[in-house]
Amino acid sequence: MLKISPSAQKAIEMLNRAGYEAYVVGGCVRDMVMGIEPSDFDITTSAFPHEILSVFQGQRTIETGIKHGTVTVLLEGEPLEITTYRIDGDYLDNRHPQSVSFTRNLENDLSRRDFTMNALVYNGTDGVGDYFGGIPDVENKIIRAIGDPTKRFCEDALRILRGIRFASTLGFKVEEKTKRAMLECKHLLHNISPERISVEINKLLLGKNVKSVILEYYEILGELCPEFIKMNGFNQQNRHHVYDVLEHTAIAVENTPPILRLRLAMLFHDTGKVHTFFTDEKGEGHFFGHAQKSTEIVKEYLEKYRYDNQTRDAVLSLVEHHDMVTELDEVLIKKRLNRIGKEQFLDLIKIQRADNSAQSPEFDRTEYFDSLENMTNELIAQSCFGLSSLAVNGNDMKSLGFVGKSIGDVLDTLLNEVMENKLPNEKEALMNRAKELK
Repeated sequence: MLKISPSAQKAIEMLNRAGYEAYVVGGCVRDMVMGIEPSDFDITTSAFPHEILSVFQGQRTIETGIKHGTVTVLLEGEPLEITTYRIDGDYLDNRHPQSVSFTRNLENDLSRRDFTMNALVYNGTDGVGDYFGGIPDVENKIIRAIGDPTKRFCEDALRILRGIRFASTLGFKVEEKTKRAMLECKHLLHNISPERISVEINKLLLGKNVKSVILEYYEILGELCPEFIKMNGFNQQNRHHVYDVLEHTAIAVENTPPILRLRLAMLFHDTGKVHTFFTDEKGEGHFFGHAQKSTEIVKEYLEKYRYDNQTRDAVLSLVEHHDMVTELDEVLIKKRLNRIGKEQFLDLIKIQRADNSAQSPEFDRTEYFDSLENMTNELIAQSCFGLSSLAVNGNDMKSLGFVGKSIGDVLDTLLNEVMENKLPNEKEALMNRAKELK
């Protein structure tokens, strides 16, 4: 017997007592079959919306989705989406049905869903209901569209990205007929809202199987950013590289910690290479200026798909600086920390480490990155590399007679001399030096 939340169980029992069928449905059942604890539970029922409201009279309900058959019920503090079995009308925009009609037939409802693994239902009385072979597909780690896959993706093109997102996060393989339909229908992604696309791409990037998905479905990603298609098979002709640009990127992404800003940066860090490649007189490939071009490409992508400013700024900085070389020198590291900030610099070390992991083993720099990370963490803990940790401030400079722009100038000079180990970060020494600079 699968374990569902007490509130979901109570909701099903209340609907059953009123004479209606009710089950938890979709991803929560798939997860339970896989031994994963679901984060939430959706319920499907034969009760029509007005009947759902009647059953839960006295409970707090939210009716914003009632036009499409969904009532949100707050039961024991847990919000539950309870949706009437329904049949979708025609899809004219590759995303939303023009209309929905309600039905008492569970199989009719499940037949309109995306993949067999997401059309499973469960309650404690009937057990797992599987009308389309979802259980064996879960057991065999297969993603298979329900019915005609081309029809499913023409109805809602976002299902294409959902499918490859599941391949990345669950480690499943897409069944061949379903895969062919995904590739044939990929152009329909241009009809999907940018916000929904970015949600799926973000989840895909954080998946455990992201490398394989990038390599297998680069043509789908290419609908969002054309450089991914150009990167496939692009020989770098450089002794530091044993992979083409796409495979190098896929390996680097998978070897990056699963933090969105880092994986976004690695996905795009070399997109500019296809625009900046040239060979020297010896036939060796070079990509001078590719970091700047990659920054332009990812900026356009992040703006098009409506990323928040914090994510955008972090990713742009990482892509722009991903090739920046930092020597194992305390003064240089402190200046880098001052210039781009400690979080960004530590992020930079992480993505440079991942970048190096996808290069030729002959040029492995693991020991260098270990030393750089250790030295940086020690300096962050012990050293001054920003005005906020300087032992004097603007008021101290005013007390010495500095005004206006000169206050900032003298503080910058003092900070530089502290970072260069010419001055201790002590108030008396800094005040005396400031007097000399008047």
